[in-house]
Amino acid sequence: MARTVLHGIAVSSGIAIGCAFFFNRKPDTIRHTLVPVESIAYEVDRLEEAIQKVMHDFALAKQHLMEDSSEQVELLDSHMLICTDPKLRGEAIRRIQEQRMNAEWALAESVEGLAKMFSKISSPYIRERIQDVRVVAQRITCVLEEMAAGLKEIPELEKIHDVDASKQIRQEARRILLAYDLTPAEALLFSLQRITAFATEQGGRTSHTGILARNLGIPAVVGVNGLGNDVLEGDLIIIDGIAGKILVEPSEADLEAYALRQGQFEAYQKKISTMAGALAETQDGYRITVLANVEKSQEAAVAIECGGEGVGLVRTEFSYIARTSLPKEDELYEEYARLTAAFAPRQVIFRTLDVGADKIFQERRVLDEPNPALGLRAIRYCLRHQDIFRRQLRAILRAGAHGNASLMFPLISGITELRQAKAILYEAIQELEAEKLNFQTGMRVGVMIELPASVFIAQDLAKEVDFFSIGTNDLIQYTLGADRNNKHVAHLHQPLHPAIIRAVKYVVDMAHKEGIPVCVCGEMAADPYCIPMLMGMSVDSISIAPQSIPGIKHIIRNSSIEQCHELLQQVLAASTVQSVNSLVRHIMYDKFPQDMIFFASQLDTEG
Repeated sequence: MARTVLHGIAVSSGIAIGCAFFFNRKPDTIRHTLVPVESIAYEVDRLEEAIQKVMHDFALAKQHLMEDSSEQVELLDSHMLICTDPKLRGEAIRRIQEQRMNAEWALAESVEGLAKMFSKISSPYIRERIQDVRVVAQRITCVLEEMAAGLKEIPELEKIHDVDASKQIRQEARRILLAYDLTPAEALLFSLQRITAFATEQGGRTSHTGILARNLGIPAVVGVNGLGNDVLEGDLIIIDGIAGKILVEPSEADLEAYALRQGQFEAYQKKISTMAGALAETQDGYRITVLANVEKSQEAAVAIECGGEGVGLVRTEFSYIARTSLPKEDELYEEYARLTAAFAPRQVIFRTLDVGADKIFQERRVLDEPNPALGLRAIRYCLRHQDIFRRQLRAILRAGAHGNASLMFPLISGITELRQAKAILYEAIQELEAEKLNFQTGMRVGVMIELPASVFIAQDLAKEVDFFSIGTNDLIQYTLGADRNNKHVAHLHQPLHPAIIRAVKYVVDMAHKEGIPVCVCGEMAADPYCIPMLMGMSVDSISIAPQSIPGIKHIIRNSSIEQCHELLQQVLAASTVQSVNSLVRHIMYDKFPQDMIFFASQLDTEG
């Protein structure tokens, strides 16, 4: 294949060189071929071999996750059972033998047959399990495509190039995960031991695939047009997670240039990591607390090593999405207690369950909402399902006894909603007291500012809570009306849009007027071009992916708060996102010429 360059959205900095490995492809690209009679047995063998390969992959993932998460193991077990289910496997073989369909086509038709059967089942939970069947079938299809391309063994690809560098990479089988899309649940299930980078055809910078890549500290590019058509399984590719590019079958000159760039990036990361534990204080004395975003207790050690001074955001939904049943209170308590104890006496802030949009778990699929981002998500879901909500609140309160925990409610849109949530929290406290269970008394309670509505009533909300946390990912999405998971409007996701800067500034001012602190926990806080704005507003803390902490601390320590104030005033006076981006880019490149080249930014590249 000829050298090709694909463009996407850089979501996690770094350079990776390896062989393409597809986790899934766009569903409507399956080959439909009538096979000759003499090839029927071969097609059946291909299907059987692909099923065994997928089961082997699931078994490896299960082994990798065994000590970390029993609920993820449970879901893997169910996926392995689907692989051998006669209703799927047997029906696909029958279609190959009787209708002479190629294996991919037969499998797809079998899934659709099962979907019709499932749609007639009265139980919503069982009816929606067809989604698990689709996930498994899609993985089997990708393996079938790999086999059809004749790419059974990575070393065979040596024949394509007679070049030492490419030979070595192919022989080492460094794998880069490619997908049409990757849900948080799928990402959690997949063993990442040999994966060096991500690339997806769908998604935006603040989609959860991008967030996962940053948490793992591996390069990633999303929203890549033509990824499924222009890259073959096993192709040698370069992922440029800084510029947002993918080089397919690169030349020897490309390999040499990117190997050098990769070395420079790794050297830079090593250099800034040596000071990760130092405080984030500007040259003229402004101090900002830098916290970590985490999803599970196993990330605590990495977060502390990267310089996290506590946890500003625990994404608790990840204890729900990669499993087939809801977690029990004691399961949640044990997980939360491990995390709280790991950081004690430093603070750990738990965001209550935020499911919806791209974060769906089994119990929620039955809703079938046309627009989940504007539907029953986050606090709305919890207020509708108070038994689930109360179970989580009790677990957080109990875990707080092992350290210094706080909790915050996401997607609050009004005072009534907030008071309803606080009332349920108070009931949970009364229950624990009556049961004589140990829990943290006087726990701090905050809200996340993520909606324009909460911005406008910020001063009223500030009188009701102990702190604010501004979730800029959703605030940008809802303020600018641009789906953060949609690559077609990714260019509209502009953190330095004048409306966003003014909204965040107003929230900070109102919070400080009422005497409560403000944390910014969205991806805006991890962008070196945005951090001077937040410092200029005097935010009290930021919470970001652990791997982003050393670089952001480095920027803060080499900045002046006086200059940040001056820059903020210039930005507030600007009326277009292009003028703001141009101004900030010029100043930051002038002040940090050696640093900016290693950051994947949200700034409009055309601005």
